[in-house]
Amino acid sequence: MKRKFEIFKNGLFKENPVLILTLGCCSVLAISVTVLGGVGMGLALTFVLVCSNVVISLLRNIIPNKVRIPCYIVVVAAFVTLVEMITEAYMKELYDTMGVFLALIVVNCIVLGRAEMFASKNTVGDSFFDGLGMGLGYTMVITGISIVRELLGSGTLLGYRIIPEGYQLGIVTQTPGGFFCFGGAMAILIACLNKKGRKIDSKTGCGHDCSSCGLGCAGRGGESK
Repeated sequence: MKRKFEIFKNGLFKENPVLILTLGCCSVLAISVTVLGGVGMGLALTFVLVCSNVVISLLRNIIPNKVRIPCYIVVVAAFVTLVEMITEAYMKELYDTMGVFLALIVVNCIVLGRAEMFASKNTVGDSFFDGLGMGLGYTMVITGISIVRELLGSGTLLGYRIIPEGYQLGIVTQTPGGFFCFGGAMAILIACLNKKGRKIDSKTGCGHDCSSCGLGCAGRGGESK
């Protein structure tokens, strides 16, 4: 159980898919204009990620290696279609908010990446907790950015007026605002990691975590630790 907790925790912090692995950033920048859209996208991706991880882990010894990627896409597409149908039927406002990015979960780098790198090589239990951790890690980031963008850009939270009319920063809800907020989240992360003693090289982005880096510091042109 300790191993499963570590796998789950890695998805939240150490290997956060957005801030550490920098995967799935397109949907984060596009959907994080409102908290409703951010939370909805996060939960949808988490559901698809957990379910696809479990199924792919179950079938990992059956799926032929030469066609594994198409098979993964078929599995993911089945769960994405299910989410689309339920969302459109019962949560039309949320469905319209997420738009095409809901369907694009099929080719989201996080989902396919975990299928290839983890679910296809590990047990069902481990794959479940990996999908849950990665999905909630994604949800945590997109929700945080959504709160900042909706509050500063629209003056509302979940549609409720917080900041009086006329005091909003319209640019925050536009594309540049998404990059500003994402960059701010990355800066806060780097500051926190540096405070904990894990130094981040500002030029290479290397965190000197040689246990998980195939190249190591020497491979990045620096001195090996």
